[in-house]
Amino acid sequence: MTETSNTAAGSTHPARAHRAIAIWLLVVAGLVFAMVIVGGATRLTDSGLSITEWKPVTGAIPPLSAEVWNAEFDKYRQIPEYELVNRGMTLDEFKSIYYWEWGHRLLGRLIGVAFFVPFIICLLTRKVERERVPRLAALFVLGGMQGALGWFMVMSGLSERVDVSQYRLAAHLGLAFLIYAALLWTALDYLRGTWGAANPERPGIGLAAIGLGVLIFLQIVIGGFVAGLDAGFIYNTWPLMDGAFIPSGMFSQAPWVSNLFENNLTVQFTHRMVAYLVVLGVVALWIYGRCVDLAVRVRNATNMLLAMVLLQVALGVWTLLAVVPLSLGLIHQGGAVLTLSASIYLLHRLWAKPA
Repeated sequence: MTETSNTAAGSTHPARAHRAIAIWLLVVAGLVFAMVIVGGATRLTDSGLSITEWKPVTGAIPPLSAEVWNAEFDKYRQIPEYELVNRGMTLDEFKSIYYWEWGHRLLGRLIGVAFFVPFIICLLTRKVERERVPRLAALFVLGGMQGALGWFMVMSGLSERVDVSQYRLAAHLGLAFLIYAALLWTALDYLRGTWGAANPERPGIGLAAIGLGVLIFLQIVIGGFVAGLDAGFIYNTWPLMDGAFIPSGMFSQAPWVSNLFENNLTVQFTHRMVAYLVVLGVVALWIYGRCVDLAVRVRNATNMLLAMVLLQVALGVWTLLAVVPLSLGLIHQGGAVLTLSASIYLLHRLWAKPA
């Protein structure tokens, strides 16, 4: 009787540890979600260049005296954005943009600590199986790379530009979403006991879901280019652009391929068209899911993805017509995170079967 009880208790211990690790990863994913929102606010308020130095440790403390504030303001007044865009800005106005960027960087530091400290504790207490360590370590490395990429992005706007490079901004945003997706997937692995398992119930719908997940991620990256070029502040009509569904001038730059990344008109048009493709693909997947025998939770996951995609498109149109106010811009950005979350959840339901 005692031996049986000990065996039962031993079998539940890993399950408890896995749930605790899943909760930890979900909390970190939630912090990344918040980071994406604050990053969007930093962009929409043109705050990203207010801090002109990268100080990973001492930069966590904001200016605490008038002397330090004036020193930071003097550094900002030496970059092109101040000279060409914000010349005449007061110190109080500078503080408002400074705090957005400082909060963004502080949240990044918090994410690093929130991941690293529990990870080390799990290693020391052997709560993480050896075969699972490399993936968790890779997540930490990706987080460090994201911080370096963020500074690399800021550097692009400190000397010859009045804004950061849209290429670097899109890369920074894309990596943030990749980290979020990896955290969410790993947390679901721990919750469902599916580590390393890949056995799709229906390969056809599983492959379609992968294609849609890639398309949703691509749409998010294109959204980064829209933000980087401030392309959402022009052509604020829908469904037509400049009076036409397919506007003229989309390939006015040479070479033509540069229009996909540097022409405001082309970038916004591409963002619209990919949104339509996502809607058509998700609706088709949802209809197909009604025609075949799917598990209830998979069916519910398709419902959730369809609802999020339709809501996100509606938010996108509303944000465009309202000329991207801060509140709607941030809600739309948050909607992108939730849409990707629904896609990841569906993919995990289809592909990661409990062993």
